[in-house]
Amino acid sequence: MASGWANDSAVQEQIDATIDDAIARARNQMTQGESAAFCDECGDPISVARQKAVPGVRYCLNCQEVIDKKNNTFSGYNRRGSKDSQLR
Repeated sequence: MASGWANDSAVQEQIDATIDDAIARARNQMTQGESAAFCDECGDPISVARQKAVPGVRYCLNCQEVIDKKNNTFSGYNRRGSKDSQLR
């Protein structure tokens, strides 16, 4: 297939790079270390059960849900594939 100046594997290389970037972002978001006793965002206490369930947790459940909701949009679409204009 003619592709101009790009080599034949350029599309696959772009796909691989996109996947590698997504994996790196996911690894950077993983918590580690000692859990916080109080939320870094609002200052509310973090339950002991949450601290044990998520090692290195930094946010209470309410703040984490808000953060996750903001982070789960990609190019203006939520994970279900529908347009999510409220998070922009």
